[in-house]
Amino acid sequence: MDKKQFMEMCKALSNETRVNILIWLKDPEKHFPGKKLHLSPDTADCPGGICVGSIQDKAGISQSTISHYLDMLQRAGLLSTERVGRWTYYRRNEQALQELSRFIGQEL
Repeated sequence: MDKKQFMEMCKALSNETRVNILIWLKDPEKHFPGKKLHLSPDTADCPGGICVGSIQDKAGISQSTISHYLDMLQRAGLLSTERVGRWTYYRRNEQALQELSRFIGQEL
């Protein structure tokens, strides 16, 4: 990770709702009870993805705002997405979060 990528991640984490999204996606079964999780064969070791509508409902903000927040988290590398038909599912990018933690521990 370079300093530019670190700064992008920090910008994405500078909003309480965006941080909450990452917290919720850490344990989607707990934070989105009753919602169907999308499980992808190539992410079997990661929690299931959650669709934007479920995240929007939990956050209680407009669709345009939640889309902007999710896009910002994805551009920073903190979320990954998978498109299935007309649905987009979001999950945490655990590798990027580990790299962020390492960068903070080693560089700051």
